[in-house]
Amino acid sequence: MALEIKVLERGDESVLMNVAAEVFDNPIDADLTAEFLGDARHHLAVAIDDGLVVGFASAIHYVHPDKPPQLWINEVAVAPEYRRRGLGKAVLRSLFEVGKAHHCTVAWVLTDRTNVAAMALYASVGGTEGADDEGPSDGTLGYSFMLS
Repeated sequence: MALEIKVLERGDESVLMNVAAEVFDNPIDADLTAEFLGDARHHLAVAIDDGLVVGFASAIHYVHPDKPPQLWINEVAVAPEYRRRGLGKAVLRSLFEVGKAHHCTVAWVLTDRTNVAAMALYASVGGTEGADDEGPSDGTLGYSFMLS
């Protein structure tokens, strides 16, 4: 069976009951899953291989009084044995489409400067690097993605 990329919605909670090791930081909690998927501003794109979730990207779209909607990418992870197959790119691109559907003009993500794999991933999907130079240097690096 081919790998499938799916953006989960309310009612898809059972998809997260079969997740490969090292994809999420902690065991999946049914109540938290229901809360997450029940919130229309929370988004989760997953990569599925024969019923097993092998990667994901999560995001939140939000509004601000002086800005159009934006998509904040919270986390991206892929099981070690599935890395370097384009799954990180695929789940991110799925979230970008979600952002566009919610009229987000930009998506953004933060990473640590030592996370070379993340920096390569974000650059590979068109991310523009922009360090937060306004405050003390804490090693954080931001990437933005134009959606409109």
